Amino acid sequence: MDETLFAPLTTLGASLVLLFGVVLLWRRSLNAYIQAFKWQSVILSGVFFLVGYFGHDPELYGVGVALLGLKVFFIPHLLGRLRKRVGADHEITPYVNIATSLLIGGMLVLLAYVLMRPVVTVSTLPTRGALPLALGLVFIGLFVLITRKKAITQVVGFLVMENGIALLAVLGTYGIPLIIEMGVFLDLLMGILVMQVFIYQIQDTFESIDVDRLTHLKH
Repeated sequence: MDETLFAPLTTLGASLVLLFGVVLLWRRSLNAYIQAFKWQSVILSGVFFLVGYFGHDPELYGVGVALLGLKVFFIPHLLGRLRKRVGADHEITPYVNIATSLLIGGMLVLLAYVLMRPVVTVSTLPTRGALPLALGLVFIGLFVLITRKKAITQVVGFLVMENGIALLAVLGTYGIPLIIEMGVFLDLLMGILVMQVFIYQIQDTFESIDVDRLTHLKH
């Protein structure tokens, strides 16, 4: 494959990953949230394969395969079962409405471009043009995490933010040592399992997974 295609392909991949993050800002269906995360992870895996190929780093192939197994199959399946068990279907009343969320999301992406401009200017990496998109995804994931009320939606926001961090790392370092990424995967998996227990506990206690119910806890 022609190496002149590498930079535009990584930018395209990062753009699509960011686009699936933006989906979280205008959809209310929890199943749509899970599907958006799933397809975002598919494209993220493709970016890892792409960087591994052009960067001559075969370890990234292993990371890409691990991404597919964990974030495309296992975690979406786990979240789907969790959604059905707690009977949650929609994020009906987020703290910030859809129109405002989209506006703020656009501003966060612009902020990412402003913050990354010095790095992009001095960097010589062919992946530098996609770095602001990765940082923008981190901001959007964090925004979803703090503005949605359903615990499952917040979990997806956390996962999207982690995808943004992984994308930023692979683009900014032109590769991640396999042992480090495997450690991140293990931490992520443990975090998801803990969050699953947390959501079940909210459901059992308040018969809802709306985190606003936590304000009713008595000390």
